[in-house]
Amino acid sequence: MQTRSHQPWGVRLGTLAVWALAAASVAYWGLRLTAPPPGMPAPATASAPVTTDVQAMARLLGAVAAQAEPQEAPPPVSSRFALVGVLAGQQGDSGAALIAVDGKPAKPYRVGATVDAGLVLQSLGPRQARLGAGQEGATTVTLEMPVRK
Repeated sequence: MQTRSHQPWGVRLGTLAVWALAAASVAYWGLRLTAPPPGMPAPATASAPVTTDVQAMARLLGAVAAQAEPQEAPPPVSSRFALVGVLAGQQGDSGAALIAVDGKPAKPYRVGATVDAGLVLQSLGPRQARLGAGQEGATTVTLEMPVRK
């Protein structure tokens, strides 16, 4: 009879183990399904960019100081002026011209009038104005009206 008494305990322990596994599985899946969904991960914040001293790096690597680069030549004087209109007489020594200086609105200038420091409107042509240092001096700048298309 002793063999009979061991059999019920083996079945009982096996049944207990199966039910314990079933209960653990139900608890696991119950917690898994009721947990809040994972949110988006926090965005990574970028740290401040690292600035490098290029000249210090060049000196560290053995570069020699370069000569100063030549500066660009100033723009030509004629680029400061724009001829907008001309009202010329027959001889070219009378009339007026509409000239815009440094991108400002155009102003009328008579022949002989000072347009800018050191430049005088010397004479006019059908579509051009000549500027120079004085009324009788050499022409320094010749302004042409743009061609209409």
